[in-house]
Amino acid sequence: MAPSNVENEEEWMILSVRLDKKERKLYHLFAESEEPLLSVHEDILIRFRLAKGQLLTEIQIEEIRTEDERYRGYILAIGYLGAKPRTRKQIEQYLSRKQFENDNIQYALDRLEREHIVDDEQYARQFAAGRLKNGLKGRRFIKQELQQRGVSKEAAAEAIDALDEEIELASAKKAAEKKWRSLKGETFEKKRKLMGYLMRRGFPGDIVKKAIKWIDLNGDEDAFEEVDGLLLDN
Repeated sequence: MAPSNVENEEEWMILSVRLDKKERKLYHLFAESEEPLLSVHEDILIRFRLAKGQLLTEIQIEEIRTEDERYRGYILAIGYLGAKPRTRKQIEQYLSRKQFENDNIQYALDRLEREHIVDDEQYARQFAAGRLKNGLKGRRFIKQELQQRGVSKEAAAEAIDALDEEIELASAKKAAEKKWRSLKGETFEKKRKLMGYLMRRGFPGDIVKKAIKWIDLNGDEDAFEEVDGLLLDN
């Protein structure tokens, strides 16, 4: 039927409800037009009890459309999180690429946080510990990575402060040992290159110093003292 005017408010009758041929749990609601009046997730269809013969006003249609986009943003984010943990910022960027409106993105993110599905502080702690142990990178580099992923400076700093120094030293030793095999030149030159390498990987000076000592470079104490001086200057 064509739109009618009831108390100055237009209404449309749902003439058919069709399941999308490609996307599971997506339903199209038709009035007279060949284009859907609404396209909604199955859960929204059930929540609003949408069925053939139901009358909908413009206000109701807009409300349903908004709720559907919010819900689909939430569902998409859940799927995105299925692969691995993500920060709030990463999920926001993902939903933005899917062209969701910003208000609906924020709604989905807030819901995920309320349900403790997204927790940047927990993510930061887990990421930092894993990166330190398996990535052979120091706390400075890891802190930068966390902030690049959208973790706040405060949460990143707390995660870094919680790192075990002994594990960090073990990672620095492992990285140093691996790098040492590929270095060429005189002992001092190799130590200088190794120092720069470890510093670039984000290890603090005291950890770098201990890792270089551990390598045991043929007992060349004079060369070590020179490298030690370079460390103190940085």
